[in-house]
Amino acid sequence: MRDGTHYNKAYFDKWYRHPRHQVKSPIDIARQLRFVVSAAEYMLERPVRRVLDVGAGEGNWRAPLRKLRPAVNYYGVDASEYAVRRWGRRRNIRLGTFGALGDLELPGTFDLVLCCGVLMYVDPDELRGGLRQLARLSEGICYFEAFTSADRASGDFNRRAAHSPAWWRREFRAAGFVNCGMHLWLPRRLAGLAAAMERAGDGA
Repeated sequence: MRDGTHYNKAYFDKWYRHPRHQVKSPIDIARQLRFVVSAAEYMLERPVRRVLDVGAGEGNWRAPLRKLRPAVNYYGVDASEYAVRRWGRRRNIRLGTFGALGDLELPGTFDLVLCCGVLMYVDPDELRGGLRQLARLSEGICYFEAFTSADRASGDFNRRAAHSPAWWRREFRAAGFVNCGMHLWLPRRLAGLAAAMERAGDGA
């Protein structure tokens, strides 16, 4: 994963706030979050209570999440020293990398794991270690937003350097996840939360 100093104030000002470069507006985030929370609660058959946001940045998902579910416990992790220094205490974001999730002494397991716009920038070895940790920490849906060589995505995404869809599917499955479509994955031990036709299958 990129050094945490890369994600400084200038980075967030450009990709989070600049009208020409902003990747997602607050409306986009709220819409996406409603979908993900609904999918998680559909699988769990109850409201989500604990959410882990990996690659949380400035914690922009926290406010719309609390608007949807005021009682939810939100935990963020990010490698940006700037974001954690500025927003960590107020938005419950702790400093850490994707590969070191197991070293952060996170409080238990989570109904929903968010990982939005970060996986493409994680080194493959670090990715594998982090995914295995998330398979252990998840007690529900994981939302792994990953763009591939087949996608046209905004931001500082480099399509030419991106992995193929098949590569991503292999990595997620090797780490112990079952595909439910639309960037949604279940730990294999929880695959029974989804009906057979709600799962893409281990080999399909």
